Amino acid sequence: MGQGFAGDSEQYGVNNTPNPSIHEIDGERRHVLRCTTAAVALLMGSHTLTANAATAAKGKALGFTGVPVSSADALVVPPEYDAQVLYRWGDATGIAGSAATAFNADASNSWQEQLLQSGMHHDGMEYFPLDKNPRHGLLAINHEYTDDGLLHSDGMLTWTAEKVRKSQAAHGVSVIEVVERAGVWRVMPNSRYARRITASTPMQFSGPAAGHALLKTAADPEGMRPLGTLNNCAAGQTPWGTFLTCEENWNGYFATGDKPGPDEARYGMTAKGFGYRWHEFDERFNAVKHPNEANRFGWVVEIDPQDPTQTPIKRTALGRFKHEGATTTLSRDGRAVVYMGDDERFEYIYKFVSRDKVKPGGYRANKELLDHGTLYVARFDEQGYGRWLPLVQGQDKLTAANGFASQADVVVKCRQAADVAGATKMDRPEWVAVHPNTGEVFVTLTNNSNRGQGSQPARMANAANPRNDNIMGHIIRWREGKGSPGGSASRLDGDASATEFRWMHFALAGDPNAEKAEYRGTIKGDMYGSPDGLQFDAGGMLWIQTDISTSAMHKGGYKNIGNNMMLCADPATGETKRFLTGPAGCEITGVTFTPDRRAVFINIQHPGETASERGDPAQPKAVSHWPDGPTGGRPRSATVVIRRKDGGIVGT
Repeated sequence: MGQGFAGDSEQYGVNNTPNPSIHEIDGERRHVLRCTTAAVALLMGSHTLTANAATAAKGKALGFTGVPVSSADALVVPPEYDAQVLYRWGDATGIAGSAATAFNADASNSWQEQLLQSGMHHDGMEYFPLDKNPRHGLLAINHEYTDDGLLHSDGMLTWTAEKVRKSQAAHGVSVIEVVERAGVWRVMPNSRYARRITASTPMQFSGPAAGHALLKTAADPEGMRPLGTLNNCAAGQTPWGTFLTCEENWNGYFATGDKPGPDEARYGMTAKGFGYRWHEFDERFNAVKHPNEANRFGWVVEIDPQDPTQTPIKRTALGRFKHEGATTTLSRDGRAVVYMGDDERFEYIYKFVSRDKVKPGGYRANKELLDHGTLYVARFDEQGYGRWLPLVQGQDKLTAANGFASQADVVVKCRQAADVAGATKMDRPEWVAVHPNTGEVFVTLTNNSNRGQGSQPARMANAANPRNDNIMGHIIRWREGKGSPGGSASRLDGDASATEFRWMHFALAGDPNAEKAEYRGTIKGDMYGSPDGLQFDAGGMLWIQTDISTSAMHKGGYKNIGNNMMLCADPATGETKRFLTGPAGCEITGVTFTPDRRAVFINIQHPGETASERGDPAQPKAVSHWPDGPTGGRPRSATVVIRRKDGGIVGT
């Protein structure tokens, strides 16, 4: 299942028969790849990666000692590696001129202090080198959500406006300055770059929906100035050096009253949301009183990490849904292409192709690039063929008669537009990764236990989502280009702007020793389930992170898999090896490398979380005290930096 695509005469698709490696490409393709790499280097300026694929390939692939599965409350890495906790919830962000207060183990820090500290539940992140020094840079880190039982001294026994403010302050994004000296990394204090972006930070709309009636509120009658970003999950880095942070489960912060409307229901809004109770003290989250406020979330937000004064911009041209990530690459003619997943059962995979080419000059030269272009949604057909369906007002059925009077209507009601277009309902599309040399695209489909339930054909197992009750998840790969039945495979040139593609499964996740055949999967090497985070390094090795829910862990197909983990896979052979396992109750997420690949940063999210207790240390059932230990108090999400003890390239 890990084989690459075949030559011209091979019929490849869902049967995944053995084929030549994807690296067996012709001379013309290699020339195109060299040109593309050079173009990226030119455009990134000071953000240029200093280690190219040829340099990175000098080490042996998967040359580390694989680690076994684990259920211990510890982070386990190969014996030839060191792992250092770098930035925990409550640690000082290092904002210039601030007198940050140390983290209080009893969670008694005020909301004002939380504004100067690391937010909670670290997720997607990206590394931006500074001064051409691969080990001095900025980390932009998402803080997805809060566990209020941990965030406040008495949990949610009482509820106040101050607690709402602290919860909002613990959401959003951190930008921190980090440096490595003598093998030890640290967060720089008094940094001119450092800042916190929260659920209350002033922002700006741009693109087709900016100023539209659906985005206007009593507090912002022009529909141009939203407040805050929340539930920031995965992320991405643009070739011009900006951070794309993605708003995922924003629906759970709003209370709709007794019965949500059809558009609210399509996005999963409910009477009480996820129980954050923000609406009790912050009226904008009361969807009855302010129905348009919810439309102001669910976007990709662009942030310039090198300019702490920049107003974050919500890019509406990229569509509104539960964004898991935003992975940016270049088309053959130099335009930006952004791949995105909508992380919910039976939702879709999207891509945006910019109208204009990326220009040298960083963010200033590309400030409007993501405001103009074409948004597409994916249809995965039988026998490994696929097509990108344009979500453009006036085309096909996206007309005023069907509720889409403008492109603003299309992007605000993006899920509804994708329904009309006839896209393929997927098993929770999450992170997307693009191979740095071939342009081949991979996406994680984390799981879908509802696949096969009911009578709707779109919810039954299909070619792309082949398992009903898919609790284990899978990974799909595709190559862009002309790929219609009977066409020549040589036309699959990997141009990211193409409207057709050919796809196959990279792996069906699972345990080869599981009792049920449908839980065994097709992995070549170390087993895993619920793939989530996904990232290529500069050498073309694929890093996979898992998010097995605490309710599923150690049940059914997961009895033998243990805690969540990160693995490394060779996309040419499919060989997969386990690189680390996390502490009890955590999710592994947020993988990013220094340009020289001498260090990798990952995030440990919600250690100790259980299905019922949410990790509250006051409960005797608490399963984790990571990273501070039993005497350190509450479990804390954290960014960890991992390096080889001999200073070599990570993963080799």
